[in-house]
Amino acid sequence: MKSYRLLVTSAAVGVLAFATIGPASAALTGPSTATFEVTAGSLAITVPASANLGTKPNTVLAGTVSGPLGQVQVNDARSGTAGWVASVISTSFVPTPAGTALAASAVSYTVGSVNQVGTAVYTPANRPDLTAVGPVLTATAVTGDNSATWNPTITVAVPGGALAAIYTATVTHSLV
Repeated sequence: MKSYRLLVTSAAVGVLAFATIGPASAALTGPSTATFEVTAGSLAITVPASANLGTKPNTVLAGTVSGPLGQVQVNDARSGTAGWVASVISTSFVPTPAGTALAASAVSYTVGSVNQVGTAVYTPANRPDLTAVGPVLTATAVTGDNSATWNPTITVAVPGGALAAIYTATVTHSLV
């Protein structure tokens, strides 16, 4: 009987020790603050490197040369609400070999259709001449990232009797 009592006593002491030690207690609730950051990107414009507007047969009568400039794209990755304005200006079309230049006042710019991505209101503005910097596309009511792509048409008024030559100008887009 002695060994039976010892076994029962040992078992009782073990259960009592386990019950009083138990697992460590933890709080039942507690807040955790988690954060992340969206960093702002940039506002950029991409323009074609060059464009061939076509050919005009030389005649005594005045006429026009017209063609697509190529894809122009504005990417606004600033992740904000500020709008932007794309503008354009042109130099005179200078002939090679030397001759009389065609003034930037003879150059017009038609925006055409605008492919848009994101949330913004886009307002195109065709330009009848490119002698001074002027807006061609304005984005307002911007929310977050957005982009606009268009393929403008450049038209040059060519006077009758113009020299047979290759005429070259620089059309410059800017963005604010």
